[in-house]
Amino acid sequence: MVSKKYYSQLIIKVILITLTSLGMSFMFFKTSYIISVMLLIILFIQMIFLIKFLNHNNRKIAFFFNAIKNEDFTLRFPEHGDIASFNELNQSLNTLNNIFQKVYIKNQAQEQYYQEILKQADIGILTFNNKGHILFANPKIEKLLNYTPLNHIKQLAQVDKKLFDVFNNIKSFERKLFEFTNERETIQLAIKSSEIVLNKEILNLVTIQDINNELDKKETDSWIKLIRVLTHEIMNTVTPITSISESILNYYKDKNGILPASQIDEHKINTTAKGLEVIKNQGNDLMSFVQSYRSFLNVPAPDKKIIQVDQLLEKVQVLVSQQTGFNDIAFDLIGIDQNTEIYADEKLITQVLVNLSKNAIQALKGTHQGQLQLIYGVSDKGKKHITVKDNGPGIPPEIMDQIFVPFYTTKQDGTGVGLSLSKQIMHLHGGNLTVHSILGQETAFTLLFA
Repeated sequence: MVSKKYYSQLIIKVILITLTSLGMSFMFFKTSYIISVMLLIILFIQMIFLIKFLNHNNRKIAFFFNAIKNEDFTLRFPEHGDIASFNELNQSLNTLNNIFQKVYIKNQAQEQYYQEILKQADIGILTFNNKGHILFANPKIEKLLNYTPLNHIKQLAQVDKKLFDVFNNIKSFERKLFEFTNERETIQLAIKSSEIVLNKEILNLVTIQDINNELDKKETDSWIKLIRVLTHEIMNTVTPITSISESILNYYKDKNGILPASQIDEHKINTTAKGLEVIKNQGNDLMSFVQSYRSFLNVPAPDKKIIQVDQLLEKVQVLVSQQTGFNDIAFDLIGIDQNTEIYADEKLITQVLVNLSKNAIQALKGTHQGQLQLIYGVSDKGKKHITVKDNGPGIPPEIMDQIFVPFYTTKQDGTGVGLSLSKQIMHLHGGNLTVHSILGQETAFTLLFA
């Protein structure tokens, strides 16, 4: 930043002071006191000029940095009319000032750009420090909470005390659901927290999303899928009944009405009996379907207790070992954490695991070196889980979002209740049932416990 001429002048001045000091010392020891005093005066004058030389530039540089600190880029230093070294220094400071100004303008433009994005975001965004002071809150969050301006999280207590407790106690990377009622409506809020470091200060970044619309859309989609499946199953059952009933009726009437008994032969009677048998079977299938629906709707509340997972899975192994095809595959119990315990209803969880294991065994039919694994343990996030994994053909992506829909099935003899019932049981436990599948490689159903 400082020119070579400036350095050269500074070095020359230091050398002259050094030489004057040496000369003064030499004359003093030679008892030339008059010359020594003269050299001392010259030394004093040289030091004054050096101090002025340095102070002149120090003040200039201090002014420069104070202007930068105060975001004032109007300060300019004359580049002509002074000694060459000062002119070059002034030119360097002006160049540096221009660079800072360009960077500042660019950062300001970027900040305004990001601020505008955050203002237009469809989710609420809020940041606050460890003292609770809110540093940023976009308009969406103020609209969701129906409160403005937001300066401190204690203000949330005026909106809803429970909401303030959520913000005050939420941990980093934690996600919570909160039902909030304002003057207009009741909404479901998904609140997620994370930490960011800004200027060596740890800030809490919280996002809030109204998930009512998303829940409504999911609920509507679920109803549409369910109605589609119910319609398909009922039509498959009722259509043959209608068709066969019409055919049988045609045996006993014509355009003139009901046929007399004398015109009814043995062939018509046998055909009628067979048709009625089909109608009976179809009716029984429909009754079985309705019974499956009733069982799906009437899952009992879980009777929870502490269960040792390894012992539970040993029982499951005994139960599924009777399944056709079990002896044709390899079966493994894998405990990531041998002492895993869950708080659940043993009968219901056993039902889920047996159902998933049976599905896996059926899927492995015809698979070379088929393998079924029951894996249990605790995840990095502290979630206890049991996974039923097979190396079968996998689940096609186009039906992945259908498999948990009640009564949806790809099996000829399936009811389509098993997976949806299993998911419902996990929801009753406060957990979830998820699926991961890769075509031609593997399928894994995971029971996640709260």
